[in-house]
Amino acid sequence: MDAWEVAARLSILDLIARFNSNGDSGRLDAILALFAPDGVLETFGREYHGHDGLRHQFADAKAKLGAGPAFTHLRHSTSTHQIELVSTNEARCRCYFTVITDRGLDHWGVYRDEFRVIDGTWLFSRRRITIDGDLFATE
Repeated sequence: MDAWEVAARLSILDLIARFNSNGDSGRLDAILALFAPDGVLETFGREYHGHDGLRHQFADAKAKLGAGPAFTHLRHSTSTHQIELVSTNEARCRCYFTVITDRGLDHWGVYRDEFRVIDGTWLFSRRRITIDGDLFATE
């Protein structure tokens, strides 16, 4: 494995971790900074485009969390990262995630990500979130 491949893989793993920790802490601007300006988030069959669309989706998700049963801790974890380096500027990854609150396991699923390098930094160009299970679903 070449040095650029090692650096790319570590940068992508760090990017995924930053998404989770910033999301768990409610730092919306920090999450948006992880996406390309034209980045796409796909969840529950809907797509949100660009930073404005992403801001709307994350603000809506935060409001829905606030309307549900109260919890004091929110922790996303990822595992089984399958990173495919397409080129020195593009990559894909598939990984599992779990979400834990102070009530216990909340929901879990799969992230399917696409990344690209912009100004020397790996960013999400697309993130597709699939929920496989949700113990506290109300719908």
